[in-house]
Amino acid sequence: MSQRNSERALSVDVWYLKEIAFGPGDERRNYKIITQNFNGPCSLIAICNILILRGKIEILPPSRKTVSYDYLSQLVADYLLTSCPDVDISAALSIMPHTQQGMHLNPVFTGATSFRPGGDGGELKLFEQAGIRLVHGWLVDPASADAEVIARYPDYDAAVSLIAEVDHLTQGQLVLEEVDEAEPSSARPSAPTIRYTEEEKSKIRDAIAIRDWIHTNQSQLTYHGLFHLATTLPPNELVALFRSSHLSVLYRADDALYGLATDAIFLHEPSIVWERLEDVDGGWSTFVDADFRKSVPAGGDFAGEAPEMVGVPGGGDMSDHQLAQQLQAEEERRARAAQERYEREKEEKKQKYLAEMEEYRQRQLAKKKSKSDCTVM
Repeated sequence: MSQRNSERALSVDVWYLKEIAFGPGDERRNYKIITQNFNGPCSLIAICNILILRGKIEILPPSRKTVSYDYLSQLVADYLLTSCPDVDISAALSIMPHTQQGMHLNPVFTGATSFRPGGDGGELKLFEQAGIRLVHGWLVDPASADAEVIARYPDYDAAVSLIAEVDHLTQGQLVLEEVDEAEPSSARPSAPTIRYTEEEKSKIRDAIAIRDWIHTNQSQLTYHGLFHLATTLPPNELVALFRSSHLSVLYRADDALYGLATDAIFLHEPSIVWERLEDVDGGWSTFVDADFRKSVPAGGDFAGEAPEMVGVPGGGDMSDHQLAQQLQAEEERRARAAQERYEREKEEKKQKYLAEMEEYRQRQLAKKKSKSDCTVM
């Protein structure tokens, strides 16, 4: 294993702290926020950073430079126990271990604060009892042509289930078209002639429309959703934003939306505190400082270098071009992770559906066999 890989393995469960200024007027003070390296638990880090900036929890002692998952989970658990003494928080506490790998959140495409609960609903209870609003901008425009079909399958899980069902119904043609669009049609296996019922035809049309809508909005943020959040979120409120299968801190100030810049490569860039959201894919986003003015990166030996790489031979000493390349690589990694999650969940839904169909077929065969074995007296 290379030295860089060794450093990464040793630091994957430790997150560095960065001091920033936050708060309007006389309420302004310095806070230590948690930065995220590689693929840390974004949900737990987002919850902790919101509670930190609200002054609800504090990282101690003040000289502390890093935190671990165990430290943060205990900090949040203690906060819930003391802030909700008369409320059953067992569902929220039960979901805490899942924040280490990621939580299952199922956004509803018609409401910015709407999520379907999974299991016992612990994920949503955790945010509710921590007093944190959970939002997303993966919204369909009600005036668009897609709105009618999205209304029939309004959440992500329902949409994926429909796509899996129709892919099975069409013997893999729906997914084949999605994955292999560049292949000449003559090179594809020809689909057998199947007669579909009117109900099946309707499902196929809906599945194609939903598949295309999800593919078009892979960043999990639409312009309708971005505008909706920018005009409806209360000013100066810290909320948790679900986007690209990732949770981050969102803040509205001066009629603009800002995401807290928690990437560890900005640890040594004090002027990079927020990222202004200006489009759905991040192409026009701008980094700003604690006063929401355009950032002026300090540069230097460690600018843009992950903290665990500082001091490692070959680490630091990056040019602006190298930093831009690294930032682009990180954005591409997040996009790939989101797509991989979508593909994985789609395949899981498909396999579950196929298993259920096979079980149903076996039951029907068993019934026929039992009838044929009967002797009529």
